[in-house]
Amino acid sequence: MLNVSQSDLGNLEALLLNKSGNVPLHNRFRALFTLKALKSDEAVRIISKGFQDPSALLKHELAYCLGQMKNAAALPILESTLANEQEDPMVRHEAAEAMGAISLTSSLPVLKKYLNDTNRTVRETCDIAIAKIEWDHSEEGQRHLASKPTEPRTYTSVDPAPPTSGLLAGRVGTATVSSVEELRSKLLDTQLPLFERYRAMFALRNVGTPSAVDALAAGFSDDSALFKHEIAFVFGQLLSPHSVPALLQVLQNPQELAMVRHEAAEALGGIATPEVLPYLKEYMTREDAPVVVRESCQVALDMYEYENSDQFQYANGLDGTR
Repeated sequence: MLNVSQSDLGNLEALLLNKSGNVPLHNRFRALFTLKALKSDEAVRIISKGFQDPSALLKHELAYCLGQMKNAAALPILESTLANEQEDPMVRHEAAEAMGAISLTSSLPVLKKYLNDTNRTVRETCDIAIAKIEWDHSEEGQRHLASKPTEPRTYTSVDPAPPTSGLLAGRVGTATVSSVEELRSKLLDTQLPLFERYRAMFALRNVGTPSAVDALAAGFSDDSALFKHEIAFVFGQLLSPHSVPALLQVLQNPQELAMVRHEAAEALGGIATPEVLPYLKEYMTREDAPVVVRESCQVALDMYEYENSDQFQYANGLDGTR
Protein backbone atom coordinates (compact mmCIF):
# COMPACT_ATOMS: atom_id res chain seq x y z
CA MET A 1 0.00 0.00 0.00
CA LEU A 2 1.36 3.41 -0.96
CA ASN A 3 1.70 6.22 1.54
CA VAL A 4 0.77 9.78 0.65
CA SER A 5 0.38 12.94 2.65
CA GLN A 6 -2.92 14.52 3.67
CA SER A 7 -2.09 17.34 1.29
CA ASP A 8 -1.72 14.87 -1.58
CA LEU A 9 -5.03 13.26 -0.64
CA GLY A 10 -6.68 16.67 -0.57
CA ASN A 11 -5.36 17.44 -4.04
CA LEU A 12 -6.54 14.10 -5.39
CA GLU A 13 -9.98 14.65 -3.87
CA ALA A 14 -10.20 18.09 -5.43
CA LEU A 15 -9.30 16.67 -8.83
CA LEU A 16 -11.62 13.67 -8.65
CA LEU A 17 -14.60 15.68 -7.43
CA ASN A 18 -13.89 18.57 -9.80
CA LYS A 19 -14.04 21.09 -6.99
CA SER A 20 -12.71 23.85 -9.22
CA GLY A 21 -15.38 23.13 -11.82
CA ASN A 22 -12.91 22.97 -14.69
CA VAL A 23 -11.03 19.68 -14.28
CA PRO A 24 -11.11 17.69 -17.56
CA LEU A 25 -12.70 14.26 -17.24
CA HIS A 26 -9.53 12.43 -18.18
CA ASN A 27 -7.63 14.16 -15.36
CA ARG A 28 -10.34 13.10 -12.93
CA PHE A 29 -9.80 9.53 -14.14
CA ARG A 30 -6.08 9.82 -13.50
CA ALA A 31 -6.78 10.99 -9.94
CA LEU A 32 -9.19 8.09 -9.48
CA PHE A 33 -6.64 5.49 -10.49
CA THR A 34 -4.09 7.03 -8.18
CA LEU A 35 -6.56 6.71 -5.30
CA LYS A 36 -7.28 3.13 -6.35
CA ALA A 37 -3.62 2.29 -5.87
CA LEU A 38 -3.76 3.44 -2.24
CA LYS A 39 -6.39 0.85 -1.23
CA SER A 40 -6.95 2.71 2.06
CA ASP A 41 -10.18 3.52 3.89
CA GLU A 42 -9.48 7.20 3.25
CA ALA A 43 -9.19 6.58 -0.47
CA VAL A 44 -12.50 4.66 -0.35
CA ARG A 45 -14.11 7.60 1.44
CA ILE A 46 -12.95 10.06 -1.21
CA ILE A 47 -13.98 7.83 -4.12
CA SER A 48 -17.39 7.28 -2.53
CA LYS A 49 -18.10 11.00 -2.65
CA GLY A 50 -17.94 10.88 -6.44
CA PHE A 51 -21.24 9.03 -6.76
CA GLN A 52 -23.02 12.39 -6.57
CA ASP A 53 -21.58 13.29 -9.98
CA PRO A 54 -23.90 13.42 -13.02
CA SER A 55 -21.49 11.43 -15.24
CA ALA A 56 -22.54 7.77 -15.49
CA LEU A 57 -19.15 6.99 -16.99
CA LEU A 58 -17.30 8.40 -13.99
CA LYS A 59 -19.58 6.67 -11.47
CA HIS A 60 -19.19 3.37 -13.32
CA GLU A 61 -15.42 3.77 -13.07
CA LEU A 62 -15.66 4.68 -9.37
CA ALA A 63 -17.48 1.41 -8.69
CA TYR A 64 -14.96 -0.54 -10.75
CA CYS A 65 -12.05 0.88 -8.76
CA LEU A 66 -13.73 0.20 -5.43
CA GLY A 67 -14.07 -3.44 -6.42
CA GLN A 68 -10.44 -3.66 -7.50
CA MET A 69 -9.35 -2.24 -4.15
CA LYS A 70 -11.05 -5.19 -2.37
CA ASN A 71 -11.69 -3.02 0.68
CA ALA A 72 -14.87 -3.94 2.56
CA ALA A 73 -15.27 -0.30 3.56
CA ALA A 74 -16.65 0.24 0.06
CA LEU A 75 -19.60 -2.12 0.50
CA PRO A 76 -22.10 0.42 1.91
CA ILE A 77 -21.79 2.81 -1.06
CA LEU A 78 -21.80 -0.11 -3.52
CA GLU A 79 -24.93 -1.58 -1.94
CA SER A 80 -26.76 1.74 -1.98
CA THR A 81 -25.76 2.30 -5.61
CA LEU A 82 -27.06 -1.12 -6.63
CA ALA A 83 -30.30 -0.44 -4.74
CA ASN A 84 -30.88 2.92 -6.46
CA GLU A 85 -33.23 2.10 -9.33
CA GLN A 86 -32.97 5.69 -10.59
CA GLU A 87 -29.26 5.21 -11.23
CA ASP A 88 -27.96 4.35 -14.70
CA PRO A 89 -27.95 0.52 -15.11
CA MET A 90 -24.32 0.71 -16.20
CA VAL A 91 -23.43 2.13 -12.78
CA ARG A 92 -25.63 -0.32 -10.87
CA HIS A 93 -24.10 -3.23 -12.77
CA GLU A 94 -20.59 -2.09 -11.91
CA ALA A 95 -21.54 -1.78 -8.24
CA ALA A 96 -22.76 -5.38 -8.23
CA GLU A 97 -19.63 -6.56 -10.02
CA ALA A 98 -17.49 -4.71 -7.48
CA MET A 99 -19.27 -6.51 -4.66
CA GLY A 100 -18.33 -9.76 -6.38
CA ALA A 101 -14.72 -8.61 -6.60
CA ILE A 102 -14.59 -7.83 -2.86
CA SER A 103 -16.10 -11.29 -2.44
CA LEU A 104 -17.53 -11.38 1.07
CA THR A 105 -20.30 -13.88 1.71
CA SER A 106 -22.21 -11.13 3.53
CA SER A 107 -22.91 -9.62 0.09
CA LEU A 108 -24.79 -12.69 -1.13
CA PRO A 109 -28.22 -11.80 0.35
CA VAL A 110 -27.97 -8.29 -1.10
CA LEU A 111 -27.06 -9.53 -4.57
CA LYS A 112 -29.79 -12.17 -4.52
CA LYS A 113 -32.39 -9.43 -3.99
CA TYR A 114 -31.68 -8.14 -7.50
CA LEU A 115 -31.74 -11.40 -9.44
CA ASN A 116 -35.19 -10.37 -10.65
CA ASP A 117 -34.35 -6.73 -11.30
CA THR A 118 -36.18 -5.04 -14.16
CA ASN A 119 -32.86 -4.44 -15.95
CA ARG A 120 -31.24 -7.43 -17.64
CA THR A 121 -27.68 -6.16 -17.21
CA VAL A 122 -28.18 -5.77 -13.46
CA ARG A 123 -29.77 -9.23 -13.19
CA GLU A 124 -26.97 -10.89 -15.10
CA THR A 125 -24.25 -9.10 -13.15
CA CYS A 126 -25.75 -10.12 -9.82
CA ASP A 127 -25.93 -13.72 -11.02
CA ILE A 128 -22.24 -13.69 -11.98
CA ALA A 129 -21.20 -11.90 -8.78
CA ILE A 130 -23.00 -14.51 -6.67
CA ALA A 131 -21.30 -17.32 -8.58
CA LYS A 132 -17.93 -15.58 -8.19
CA ILE A 133 -18.30 -15.24 -4.41
CA GLU A 134 -19.49 -18.83 -4.03
CA TRP A 135 -16.59 -20.06 -6.20
CA ASP A 136 -14.04 -18.00 -4.26
CA HIS A 137 -15.18 -19.65 -1.03
CA SER A 138 -15.33 -23.18 -2.49
CA GLU A 139 -12.56 -25.76 -2.19
CA GLU A 140 -11.52 -25.13 -5.81
CA GLY A 141 -11.47 -21.38 -5.23
CA GLN A 142 -9.39 -21.70 -2.09
CA ARG A 143 -6.88 -23.93 -3.89
CA HIS A 144 -6.70 -21.37 -6.70
CA LEU A 145 -6.07 -18.57 -4.18
CA ALA A 146 -3.33 -20.56 -2.47
CA SER A 147 -1.58 -21.21 -5.79
CA LYS A 148 -1.50 -17.58 -6.89
CA PRO A 149 1.85 -16.68 -5.28
CA THR A 150 3.61 -19.31 -7.40
CA GLU A 151 1.85 -18.56 -10.69
CA PRO A 152 3.15 -15.98 -13.16
CA ARG A 153 0.46 -13.30 -13.47
CA THR A 154 0.18 -11.22 -16.59
CA TYR A 155 -3.05 -9.55 -15.46
CA THR A 156 -3.37 -8.22 -11.92
CA SER A 157 -7.04 -7.27 -12.14
CA VAL A 158 -9.68 -8.87 -9.95
CA ASP A 159 -11.78 -10.52 -12.65
CA PRO A 160 -15.51 -11.26 -12.40
CA ALA A 161 -14.74 -14.95 -13.02
CA PRO A 162 -11.62 -17.14 -12.85
CA PRO A 163 -10.28 -18.62 -16.09
CA THR A 164 -11.54 -22.06 -17.04
CA SER A 165 -9.75 -24.74 -15.05
CA GLY A 166 -7.59 -27.26 -16.74
CA LEU A 167 -6.14 -24.98 -19.44
CA LEU A 168 -4.39 -23.31 -16.66
CA ALA A 169 -5.49 -20.00 -17.15
CA GLY A 170 -4.56 -20.65 -20.75
CA ARG A 171 -1.00 -19.42 -20.55
CA VAL A 172 0.49 -18.01 -23.72
CA GLY A 173 2.57 -20.58 -25.53
CA THR A 174 0.89 -23.59 -23.90
CA ALA A 175 -2.57 -23.46 -25.48
CA THR A 176 -3.18 -25.75 -28.43
CA VAL A 177 -5.48 -25.10 -31.36
CA SER A 178 -7.93 -27.62 -29.90
CA SER A 179 -7.94 -25.93 -26.49
CA VAL A 180 -8.69 -22.54 -28.07
CA GLU A 181 -11.53 -24.13 -30.03
CA GLU A 182 -12.83 -25.75 -26.85
CA LEU A 183 -12.80 -22.41 -25.07
CA ARG A 184 -14.46 -20.72 -28.04
CA SER A 185 -17.22 -23.31 -27.94
CA LYS A 186 -17.82 -22.64 -24.23
CA LEU A 187 -17.70 -18.89 -24.75
CA LEU A 188 -20.42 -18.99 -27.38
CA ASP A 189 -22.63 -21.64 -25.76
CA THR A 190 -25.71 -19.73 -24.60
CA GLN A 191 -26.96 -22.83 -22.77
CA LEU A 192 -24.14 -22.53 -20.26
CA PRO A 193 -24.37 -20.23 -17.22
CA LEU A 194 -22.84 -16.82 -17.90
CA PHE A 195 -20.28 -17.45 -15.18
CA GLU A 196 -18.90 -20.45 -17.09
CA ARG A 197 -18.85 -18.49 -20.33
CA TYR A 198 -16.96 -15.71 -18.53
CA ARG A 199 -14.44 -18.30 -17.34
CA ALA A 200 -13.81 -19.27 -20.96
CA MET A 201 -13.51 -15.59 -21.83
CA PHE A 202 -10.75 -14.97 -19.30
CA ALA A 203 -8.93 -18.14 -20.30
CA LEU A 204 -8.93 -16.92 -23.91
CA ARG A 205 -7.63 -13.56 -22.72
CA ASN A 206 -4.75 -15.32 -21.02
CA VAL A 207 -3.95 -17.26 -24.19
CA GLY A 208 -3.83 -13.98 -26.08
CA THR A 209 -3.01 -15.33 -29.55
CA PRO A 210 -4.69 -14.04 -32.74
CA SER A 211 -6.89 -17.15 -32.78
CA ALA A 212 -7.92 -16.43 -29.19
CA VAL A 213 -8.72 -12.83 -30.16
CA ASP A 214 -10.84 -14.09 -33.05
CA ALA A 215 -12.70 -16.41 -30.69
CA LEU A 216 -13.41 -13.54 -28.33
CA ALA A 217 -14.54 -11.27 -31.16
CA ALA A 218 -17.11 -13.88 -32.15
CA GLY A 219 -18.79 -13.11 -28.83
CA PHE A 220 -19.86 -9.69 -30.10
CA SER A 221 -22.73 -11.47 -31.84
CA ASP A 222 -24.28 -12.33 -28.46
CA ASP A 223 -27.53 -10.67 -27.38
CA SER A 224 -26.25 -9.84 -23.87
CA ALA A 225 -24.86 -6.31 -23.58
CA LEU A 226 -23.10 -7.33 -20.37
CA PHE A 227 -21.32 -10.18 -22.12
CA LYS A 228 -20.25 -7.99 -25.05
CA HIS A 229 -19.05 -5.17 -22.79
CA GLU A 230 -16.84 -7.64 -20.94
CA ILE A 231 -15.29 -8.85 -24.20
CA ALA A 232 -14.45 -5.24 -25.07
CA PHE A 233 -12.93 -4.78 -21.61
CA VAL A 234 -10.82 -7.91 -22.10
CA PHE A 235 -9.58 -6.51 -25.41
CA GLY A 236 -8.54 -3.40 -23.50
CA GLN A 237 -6.41 -5.61 -21.28
CA LEU A 238 -4.97 -7.66 -24.15
CA LEU A 239 -3.97 -4.56 -26.14
CA SER A 240 -3.80 -6.65 -29.30
CA PRO A 241 -3.91 -4.69 -32.57
CA HIS A 242 -5.62 -7.79 -33.99
CA SER A 243 -8.78 -6.79 -32.08
CA VAL A 244 -8.99 -3.26 -33.55
CA PRO A 245 -11.34 -4.06 -36.49
CA ALA A 246 -13.87 -5.75 -34.21
CA LEU A 247 -13.70 -2.91 -31.68
CA LEU A 248 -14.13 -0.24 -34.34
CA GLN A 249 -17.20 -2.04 -35.64
CA VAL A 250 -18.71 -1.97 -32.14
CA LEU A 251 -17.88 1.70 -31.56
CA GLN A 252 -19.50 2.72 -34.85
CA ASN A 253 -22.66 0.63 -34.41
CA PRO A 254 -25.53 2.98 -33.40
CA GLN A 255 -27.71 -0.04 -32.59
CA GLU A 256 -25.28 -1.25 -29.93
CA LEU A 257 -25.89 -0.28 -26.30
CA ALA A 258 -23.77 2.57 -24.98
CA MET A 259 -22.16 0.44 -22.28
CA VAL A 260 -20.67 -1.81 -24.97
CA ARG A 261 -19.58 1.04 -27.25
CA HIS A 262 -18.01 2.90 -24.34
CA GLU A 263 -15.88 -0.11 -23.41
CA ALA A 264 -14.82 -0.51 -27.04
CA ALA A 265 -13.71 3.13 -27.13
CA GLU A 266 -11.56 2.78 -24.03
CA ALA A 267 -10.02 -0.44 -25.35
CA LEU A 268 -9.09 1.36 -28.58
CA GLY A 269 -7.48 4.16 -26.58
CA GLY A 270 -5.31 1.66 -24.76
CA ILE A 271 -4.30 -0.18 -27.93
CA ALA A 272 -3.39 3.21 -29.39
CA THR A 273 -2.47 2.24 -32.94
CA PRO A 274 -2.55 5.09 -35.49
CA GLU A 275 -5.74 3.95 -37.25
CA VAL A 276 -7.89 4.34 -34.10
CA LEU A 277 -7.14 8.04 -33.63
CA PRO A 278 -9.57 9.53 -36.20
CA TYR A 279 -12.42 7.37 -34.89
CA LEU A 280 -11.88 8.44 -31.29
CA LYS A 281 -11.78 12.09 -32.34
CA GLU A 282 -14.92 11.70 -34.42
CA TYR A 283 -17.01 10.00 -31.75
CA MET A 284 -15.85 12.36 -29.02
CA THR A 285 -17.79 15.14 -30.73
CA ARG A 286 -20.59 13.36 -32.61
CA GLU A 287 -23.89 14.79 -31.42
CA ASP A 288 -25.75 11.59 -32.26
CA ALA A 289 -23.46 9.50 -30.03
CA PRO A 290 -24.59 8.87 -26.41
CA VAL A 291 -22.92 11.00 -23.75
CA VAL A 292 -21.15 8.01 -22.22
CA VAL A 293 -19.63 7.16 -25.62
CA ARG A 294 -18.44 10.73 -26.19
CA GLU A 295 -16.95 10.89 -22.70
CA SER A 296 -15.28 7.51 -23.17
CA CYS A 297 -13.65 8.74 -26.36
CA GLN A 298 -12.32 11.76 -24.45
CA VAL A 299 -10.76 9.46 -21.86
CA ALA A 300 -9.57 7.11 -24.61
CA LEU A 301 -7.80 9.96 -26.39
CA ASP A 302 -5.94 10.74 -23.17
CA MET A 303 -4.97 7.07 -22.94
CA TYR A 304 -3.88 7.16 -26.59
CA GLU A 305 -1.65 10.16 -25.92
CA TYR A 306 -0.20 8.46 -22.84
CA GLU A 307 0.55 5.24 -24.73
CA ASN A 308 2.34 7.25 -27.41
CA SER A 309 4.31 9.40 -24.97
CA ASP A 310 7.30 8.83 -22.74
CA GLN A 311 5.26 9.15 -19.54
CA PHE A 312 6.18 6.41 -17.07
CA GLN A 313 2.77 5.99 -15.40
CA TYR A 314 -0.81 6.78 -16.39
CA ALA A 315 -2.13 7.71 -12.95
CA ASN A 316 -0.84 10.73 -11.10
CA GLY A 317 2.65 9.51 -10.42
CA LEU A 318 1.67 6.57 -8.24
CA ASP A 319 0.10 3.77 -10.22
CA GLY A 320 -0.57 3.14 -13.87
CA THR A 321 -2.59 -0.06 -13.58
CA ARG A 322 -6.09 0.07 -14.93
